[in-house]
Amino acid sequence: MILRRCLFVALLFLFMPAAQAAVFYPTSFTLANGLQVVVVPNHLSPAVTQMVWYKVGSADEVPGKTGLAHYLEHLMFRGTTNIGPGEFSKLIAAQGGNDNAFTSYDYTAFFETVAADRLPMIMQMEADRMQNLRITPDTATPELGVVLDERQQRTDNNPEGRFDEKVQHMLMPHYAYGVPVIGWKKEIEKLSAADATNFHQRHYAPGNAVVVISGDVTPEQVMRLAAATYGVVLDHAVAPPHVFSAPPEPAAHRFVMVDAGVEQPQLEMHIVVPSYHTQKGHEAYALEVLAEALDGGEVGVLYHNLVDEQGLASGVGTSYDPDARGPAIFTIALTPHGGKDPKQLEQALKKELAALAQNGLDTKTVENAKQRLERIAIFARDGLAMPGYAFGMALTTGSTVADVEEWPDRIQAVTADDVNIALHDLAANSHYIVGLLLPDARASASAREAAQPVIHRDMGIR
Repeated sequence: MILRRCLFVALLFLFMPAAQAAVFYPTSFTLANGLQVVVVPNHLSPAVTQMVWYKVGSADEVPGKTGLAHYLEHLMFRGTTNIGPGEFSKLIAAQGGNDNAFTSYDYTAFFETVAADRLPMIMQMEADRMQNLRITPDTATPELGVVLDERQQRTDNNPEGRFDEKVQHMLMPHYAYGVPVIGWKKEIEKLSAADATNFHQRHYAPGNAVVVISGDVTPEQVMRLAAATYGVVLDHAVAPPHVFSAPPEPAAHRFVMVDAGVEQPQLEMHIVVPSYHTQKGHEAYALEVLAEALDGGEVGVLYHNLVDEQGLASGVGTSYDPDARGPAIFTIALTPHGGKDPKQLEQALKKELAALAQNGLDTKTVENAKQRLERIAIFARDGLAMPGYAFGMALTTGSTVADVEEWPDRIQAVTADDVNIALHDLAANSHYIVGLLLPDARASASAREAAQPVIHRDMGIR
């Protein structure tokens, strides 16, 4: 009977052959209930990773309920009608596997890595909590305390956490991306089991999810298993996703925080730029190349100029993640060299960006950055986790399987002119903030010791 049902559901698949593969060589198909499944075979070891992504994150919370998406992520481990409270991770661990989850602005993801022959078990378990999650005050109330403890440890008791939260909020005030994913403490305290149940019903459904399976499997095998597990979950209407408008600019472009718990000064410059979803052309790809050219480890332009030549910084890093439903953020982070004035480094960074924007990057620098990015795509094939992250982040923010597979070609198509236009726009962008996190020079040794962040090193993502 089960086999006949599986075959019936399989006939309803909206099958999409693999795109002209350039990175992961995937097979993608969609079940009749709307669930998209991506399969990436990797036979290097008899193991498999499953990632289940829901197209909902903290940006989709209603006013006054910040932290609800993350709270529900926690409660997804607190039991279903078939699995007891706290038993989900124990069942995975008993098989020698591991699991975890995370919440972001645009998505929530759950993942497990197990021996390949345990794939049917974890697919059934995820399908179970997709439709049979059981949230009661008995489980929800203690878990709320866990969430509050997490916020206390990672943000309230941590100078870097408080600094990052403040800078993000100032960069995008009164905006979905300006609210901490974990939520504001006063609003977390008021969340209830009913809030979480309602959020699950409004957003967790097959048609609003993506499953990525990578490892020692075949597409045909995963198709059969998906039909037997996820295929029997009924789809239902979900709440519309948050609609992003243009974010408001910060009231101030500079924020300085002095704290006795800080030992090493930090300088960060955050600039709001287009994402894959909001770009008008292909500027997001030019920004990716630019980020690599400026950073690139010890071969990056900023490293060469600010570390090697001027000796003002001991470390340089850039980050830019264009996988977002709304705008993205281009970040330049610097660590001042010992004894150097962070404010001097701040001025040097601004001067450096202005000079680079005026003179432009040469073709060799751009081509070298492109080659490094293309190698990253090659290395991504080695592990089991990277396909899940690449396809999950893309498919939950408006991109497609083809967008992921064609990424190397699109990077290769970026020209030096494209990068220099992006650099000019970045330097002239008025939507930015510079944050300085500084030690309190007046604090006593005992005060500095007492102000050190209290973080449990064994705490996982959730």
